[in-house]
This record gives sequence, structure tokens and C-alpha cells, in this order.
Amino acid sequence: MTMTATTARERMLLAKSAARTIGLLSDHAKRDALRSIADAIEAATPKIVAANIDDLDRGRAGGLSTGLLDRLRLDAPRVAALAAAVRDIAELPDPVGRVLDERTLPNGVELTKISVPFGVVGSIYEARPNVTVDAAALALRSGNAAVLRGGSAAEQTN
Repeated sequence: MTMTATTARERMLLAKSAARTIGLLSDHAKRDALRSIADAIEAATPKIVAANIDDLDRGRAGGLSTGLLDRLRLDAPRVAALAAAVRDIAELPDPVGRVLDERTLPNGVELTKISVPFGVVGSIYEARPNVTVDAAALALRSGNAAVLRGGSAAEQTN
């Protein structure tokens, strides 16, 4: 599916709106959401693998290199690894609200540097359906919304 300028803008506006909510999620809510995503990936393994076979067939017919085809390929063990990676991300410490630096200036002003979400993170990538999952999970864990644009080689898988 080709994204038009209108749909791209609409998606970015939706992400901006979602970022406000995601940025306020508790650590517990983000962990639960990520665990649910991992469960959904595992449950959809047959569908993901079937879609990936379609992408691989189209890639072979289109002359994708062996290396790109390998990066594009998702079989059941690779899908399981994606779900496991999402679970690993869920267990990372929450980066939001972490105190990065504290100091008192000579004039008595106290400064505290605290990590906060960016808001919306964007990524464009080709033939790497695993990036879809990794980028989305990392964005959520860090309290950000994401606008992801995978290449046409992984259109069905993504």
C-alpha cells in the first residue's frame, strides 16, 4: 500500500495526539502493553509467516539480493525471537522520569535534568520487518508514539 501525502499527514497527526497519552503511561501500563504485543505476535505467527512468504516470493521475482532476502525472511523461530525481544524490552527500566543530573549553581539555583519522551519518533527502513517490531516496542517503552515506514519489500509482513 502506497502512503499518500494526505494519509502520511493524517498518520503523523494521529501519532502526535497519541504521544500525549503514551508519554503519561505508567511503567506498569507500558510493561503490560508490551507483554500483550509479544503475545499477539506469537498468536499471529502463522499469519506473519504466510505474509512474509508472499513478500519473499515477490522479492525473488523482483531480483532482491540474497542478503536482502535473508533480512526480509521471518520464519517461526525468528517471529518467536521478535516476541522474546519485545518481552525483554518490557523488562527494561522505565527511562521516563529518570534523574540524569542534579546540581546547584553558584547562585543557588537548583537544576535537575530528567529524561522525558520525545513525543513522536519516525523511522524509514527497507526489507527489515523486525525493525517494525523493535522500533515500535522501543518507542512505547520510552513513552513515545512512532510513525514507521517500512519498505515495499516487506509490505505484507509489516
